[in-house]
Formats: sequence, structure tokens, C-alpha cells
Amino acid sequence: VQLQASGGGLVQAGDSLRLSCVNSGRSVSPYAVGWFRRAPGKEREFVAGVSARRDKRYYADSVKGRFTISRDSAKNTDYLQMNSLQPEDTAVYYCAANTVGSVHYVGFRPGEYNFWGQGTLVTVSS
Repeated sequence: VQLQASGGGLVQAGDSLRLSCVNSGRSVSPYAVGWFRRAPGKEREFVAGVSARRDKRYYADSVKGRFTISRDSAKNTDYLQMNSLQPEDTAVYYCAANTVGSVHYVGFRPGEYNFWGQGTLVTVSS
């Protein structure tokens, strides 16, 4: 598994962005995907996650109703659609894969993911 996140940028409050997480490596089994973010001066926090079987999705309370996680299996790409962005959403966003957990499990902690993308910066101006 080799993940590469992209799609970040500078937007205004209320705008939308879609982040992409492409797996350019090999993976013969489904894996869970998590999106995390690190705001300036803060620790990395869970944003959204989906199980390997895609039967469970979870969102942080701060993004629930605004962010949506999805996947295009044909393109080996996971997405994080972010709507109604607010200045407090400003952060570096990371995608991560858990290739060893239960296919129905979604991890909420960074330590539960064994592959990480490089991060993409999202800046929301007021």
C-alpha cells in the first residue's frame, strides 16, 4: 500500500473541497481507510473513517453532516468530500490505511493505521 493524498487548497468559509487518497501500491485485500487532520499547534485528530468492507462509517462530531467519505474501487481511490468548510477546519489532512484489522472495524486512533499518505494542506479563510 502506498497512499498519496491530494486536493487541498485555500478556500473561503462555506466553500467545498474534495480530498483524494490514491493507493499506488499493491493491496490484495480490502483495507479500512481513515482521514485525520492536524491543525497548527494541535495533535492529529480523527476526522472520518470507513471499514474495509465499507459497511461502517464514522465521523467526528465536528464534521458530521458536512464531510462524506467514499471510495471509487476502480480507481483505487478514497475521497473525503468536505462541504461548508469553516476556518476551524484549517489543517493538514492525512489519509491512512489499516490493512490488518477486522474488515468491519474502524479505528479512531492514528496508531491503528499502518500506512499513511503524506498529507495535504487545507486552509479556510473567514
